[in-house]
Amino acid sequence: MDQTTNALAGSRFPKERIRYAVLSFFLAQGLCFSSWASRIPDVKEIFSVNYAFYWGLVLFLIPVGKFVAIPLAGYLVSRLGSRIMVQISVMGYALSLFAIGLATNIYLLGVCLFCFGTFWNLCDISLNTQGIGIERLYGRTIMASFHGGWSLAACLGALIGFIMIVSGIPPFWHFTLIAALITIIVLCGRRYLQADIEDEPQAKQEANEEQTSTTKETPALLSFIRKPELLLIQLGVVGLFALVVESAMFDWSGLYFESVLQVPKSLQIGFLVFMVMMTVGRFLTNWAYDLLGKQKVLQLAGFFIFAGFFITSLLGGVFEQMTLKVAVNSLGFMLVGLGISCMVPTIYSLVGAKSKTPVSIALTILSSISFIGSLIAPLLIGAVSQAFNMKYAYMVVGLLGLCIWLMTTFCKAFKTE
Repeated sequence: MDQTTNALAGSRFPKERIRYAVLSFFLAQGLCFSSWASRIPDVKEIFSVNYAFYWGLVLFLIPVGKFVAIPLAGYLVSRLGSRIMVQISVMGYALSLFAIGLATNIYLLGVCLFCFGTFWNLCDISLNTQGIGIERLYGRTIMASFHGGWSLAACLGALIGFIMIVSGIPPFWHFTLIAALITIIVLCGRRYLQADIEDEPQAKQEANEEQTSTTKETPALLSFIRKPELLLIQLGVVGLFALVVESAMFDWSGLYFESVLQVPKSLQIGFLVFMVMMTVGRFLTNWAYDLLGKQKVLQLAGFFIFAGFFITSLLGGVFEQMTLKVAVNSLGFMLVGLGISCMVPTIYSLVGAKSKTPVSIALTILSSISFIGSLIAPLLIGAVSQAFNMKYAYMVVGLLGLCIWLMTTFCKAFKTE
């Protein structure tokens, strides 16, 4: 059975070895991401960016790069195959991180961040394509283990970043170490990656059908885009809110502990505790579905996000004792991490279960709406922080948690009964 399956995949290696090789690339991506996120305050300090809105414009180049990569990723993965693109994108991601450490001025930093965002999305598309191939190889759903691995690696990267900060190691040497480690992972795992599984007779038949039906499908596709389901709009708006929350934590949590709370580097654990709780939440999501149902899980998630941001915004600076201040803010960050952990997986699950639009089109519409959150978050948070204070920016983001609770309570898209 295994030999037959492996033959279909065009691989001479056992499927378990292939699976762990793909997992190692997910680990590399998570490690690379969190290594950057953990050192954002230090990079900001190196370039002496004192204006929050200006820094928001710099960070804005990451989602711009991700946006540019959306059509590019689909073309390159279909043209070159995910096996090649995984290697190119993961290495490009690591080299972009290394280049960030090398940047000597703010303009070069902006170029590096744009490339970082581009390779980020290329990694997402190519790695998930490999993951789908592994699922076909196994004949069962195992994608959650890959994303769980990404989260664990992100936690490890946050911990390594914290150790580097406390030890006084500059971002350049930190990023160089991570890039070297990821290079080793790519070199060790590349031969186990599989070619995209394709049943040739079926592929040829589908290609012929696609060629003859293009004129019929195009108007249908346009009609879905022009008149998307209300369900997809509602899910997309909640996804937009979720991506604003993610950006607020990924890009600004370290700065919050540094500039708003003004705690010493040895106690700047906000990003770390957020990532730990986000990882824990992802592994608990399926259990929460069985216990409460998807709608109540999303309602709780919105409440946790709202409560977490307002705890850290309203109570974070009340206490003079440093230990108590860090503990209260860490509690707020933990609630946000727990709340955001289930948002995107649950939304995608609802699309598959409830949407009447073809899945590929539905996901395209959903992603297009949600991605706006990644674009507006750096500018929104930077502008509010510059005009008032970052704690008020976090309060604004916290209100999105309340909006999530309201939408998941009253909109039909989220009713599961």
